[in-house]
Amino acid sequence: MPLYYYMINRLKTIVIIAFTCLLGYTAKAQVGNDYAQYDLGIGLDMNKAYTDVQTIKSTKSGHFNFNYNVSPFVNYIIEFQTGTLQGGDSLTTTTGRQFTNTFNAVMFRAQLQMGEIIDYSQGGVANVFKNVYVSSGVGFVVNHLTEINRASIQVPGFYTAGEDNSNEILIPARIGYEFKFYNRYNQPGFKIDIGYQYNFIMGDQLDGYAVGKQRDSYSQISFGIKFAVGGVISYRKQITY
Repeated sequence: MPLYYYMINRLKTIVIIAFTCLLGYTAKAQVGNDYAQYDLGIGLDMNKAYTDVQTIKSTKSGHFNFNYNVSPFVNYIIEFQTGTLQGGDSLTTTTGRQFTNTFNAVMFRAQLQMGEIIDYSQGGVANVFKNVYVSSGVGFVVNHLTEINRASIQVPGFYTAGEDNSNEILIPARIGYEFKFYNRYNQPGFKIDIGYQYNFIMGDQLDGYAVGKQRDSYSQISFGIKFAVGGVISYRKQITY
């Protein structure tokens, strides 16, 4: 009987040691694989509107976004933008068109980073290239013209009609780079996002002028920061090398 209990106790000890080693191996294997499923981001945009006016001006806007990360390299993003768009010159151009649009926009984008489709496990150039991304989706912009000139000073009788307020669908197309910064658990804790985005407007009222056959659009150079906010899960491979 004592031998029986001795063997049982030894077996328990072996099982406990084996289980502990397995847990340690699993934890070690997952180091660098974990990431937050959600991010919150804010940023600044430099805008240029391409519309029916004769001169282009640079303006600023801000954005706030919520990110759902299917993986560290596949992201679904809901973004809200607010700011101004400007263009034209009422004094020096023949059309006299000049506008200021205080706009608000909301858009949904799907984003694919190269790390999802390339092997970066050997480091080097591939490890840097993994954070390059492309993104597109659909959005909605609300235009409110706070300043607009419709009559030409240089050409008497020349007048351009349009609406001071409008709502239009847009298609964003974006390319950029996401710098990932890792916390002590080797998880992406926060990210710096630099991107160029071109927004195709499905209408002609971004500037308040309804003229010509070409639709309006505006471009943005964006700088943003995103913070991981929880929902940590594991990726199929190590994120950083």
